[in-house]
Amino acid sequence: MENNTSLQQQLLEAGVHFGHLKKKWNPKMLPYIFAEKKGIHIIDLNKTVECLQETAAALKQIARSGKKILFVGTKKQAKDIVSESAKKVNMPYVTERWLGGMLTNFNTVRKSVKKMQSIEKMLGDGSFDSITKKERLTLSRDKDKMEKVLGGIAQLGRVPAALFLVDIGHEHIALAEAKRLDISTFGVVDTNCDPNKVDFAIPGNDDATKSIAIIVNYITAAIAEGLAERQAAKDEETDDVADDEKERKAAKLQAEAEAEGGRGGRGGRGGGAGAGQRRRTPAGGGRGPGGARR
Repeated sequence: MENNTSLQQQLLEAGVHFGHLKKKWNPKMLPYIFAEKKGIHIIDLNKTVECLQETAAALKQIARSGKKILFVGTKKQAKDIVSESAKKVNMPYVTERWLGGMLTNFNTVRKSVKKMQSIEKMLGDGSFDSITKKERLTLSRDKDKMEKVLGGIAQLGRVPAALFLVDIGHEHIALAEAKRLDISTFGVVDTNCDPNKVDFAIPGNDDATKSIAIIVNYITAAIAEGLAERQAAKDEETDDVADDEKERKAAKLQAEAEAEGGRGGRGGRGGGAGAGQRRRTPAGGGRGPGGARR
């Protein structure tokens, strides 16, 4: 409980409870609204804590299963926070403009990413040394433009398993595309949005940098935990495989040693018997003629 209280305290200090003006509200946010103060809706932080923990647990499982979560935050206050957090956990992100069709027309977007990567490679390895300075400049500019919009999803090989959005109203195109493709959606929802539009809603202030930072950081920490657990499970598996391999090798060596020992033992016994017989015969022979001479 203390954990919840301290989390609630942090959310309060970050101003997560400040909603929009009453006249801008979406009635579907009613269950998450605590009160109205000076014409502004105050969000119930108990609900925020509950939703935040549920969302974190779900995203942790997705990260643990090795799937990708796409962070989306193109508004000015969220850009830096979202890109930094996504980089920390090695997840794709979109912080510039959401290109229409980034998910529904994913193959075309992948082609653009590949084009950007090949220009980057060629500029680096000197393939463009023969072209004019102006052409090289144009290509560099094209690459920079693409990098700005597509840089965050350059490593995304296929459609992500989930989307985490800051301000679902602002990112409505991304949300609509995710819905069409049945991708799980998680989002920070202010009092002017419909929380039913996302699978997991976190009621909170999506306009203040502090508020966005505390929510995004909490989610990122959960994803990092999921990734760490996945890595630990992988390492354990590798150790188990290595142990099995060692056991198999040891058993094989033991079997070989026993087989060798068996063959050696039989040879030894046979040799011993033969030797004994050989020793007895001359001895007996010695006695025979000796007796005859005496």
